[in-house]
Amino acid sequence: MGAGASLDLVPGVLAGEIRAIARLLTRAEAGDDECRPALEAIFRHAGRAHVVGITGVPGSGKSTLVAKLVAEIRRTGRRVGIVAIDPSSPFSGGAILGDRIRMGDVAGDPGVYVRSMATHGSLGGLAHGTLDAVDILDAAGYDIVVIETVGVGQDEVEVARAAHTTVVVSAPGLGDDIQAIKAGILEIADIHVVSKSDQPGAERTLGDLKSMLAMGPSSVRSGDWQAPVLASCALSGEGVVGLLAAIDGHRAALDACGAMAARRADINARRLFLAGEGLLRDAMSRQQDGRVGELIALLDARVLGPHAAAKRLLADIRDADGG
Repeated sequence: MGAGASLDLVPGVLAGEIRAIARLLTRAEAGDDECRPALEAIFRHAGRAHVVGITGVPGSGKSTLVAKLVAEIRRTGRRVGIVAIDPSSPFSGGAILGDRIRMGDVAGDPGVYVRSMATHGSLGGLAHGTLDAVDILDAAGYDIVVIETVGVGQDEVEVARAAHTTVVVSAPGLGDDIQAIKAGILEIADIHVVSKSDQPGAERTLGDLKSMLAMGPSSVRSGDWQAPVLASCALSGEGVVGLLAAIDGHRAALDACGAMAARRADINARRLFLAGEGLLRDAMSRQQDGRVGELIALLDARVLGPHAAAKRLLADIRDADGG
């Protein structure tokens, strides 16, 4: 499939055509170079959607909460795109959970588009192509794009580098909560949600989070915004209205203090570095059988150190590219 065929999908994506959206998402996830011109064109039409990242420990009920939240957003008349990041199947490499299974009733809503993406071993809680997928749904006219990540751990701070608003979901009785907090989750959250609020220990988890936030340093990511700690029960729908109000309130606070522009710039800076790293990896792999092998031999012989060898490799790549 050539670049022209991918470019032909762009008008359909901009018109919100489901088939065009699905086909370009598939090509973006595959990382085909042929779709890069189309993604560049899509990027120029993106930047309007509110991107909300939702993460939390496995078992915290993220998917159920997201489904309830999306239903509430739809009641306000807004369209929602969802990029649901799943662990890769060890056998097929595909996403374990199906789009419609994980989102329940909202998956049949024409104002909702759900896409599951496999991590394929990618670190940071995001799959390859996640940010391109966000662009596609943004350009297609979805008002809010939700990124739901695999779970919480030290690397899942990556979602905060991709979203305007980051929601961290905790649940009572999960031993990983304290470990997650140690890993810096307090710092990335714009909104905290304690799910399963009908279960024993919920009040204690709420109190612990509030105490830790009060003792911790103020976040500089959102101006004067103070991250709220909310209780929810996704099965009953309790707290979902308040969660949407907090998400909308955070967006308004970012706009009011000028932090939204800064956050968009941070996301674009991160994307620039990621793209640069990808190009460098590709260039290095092309040198794998030649110059890289020679430099590894020099490292093995302790003739060069890693830093000096890397500088030589970069110089060779630059010369090979005519730069």
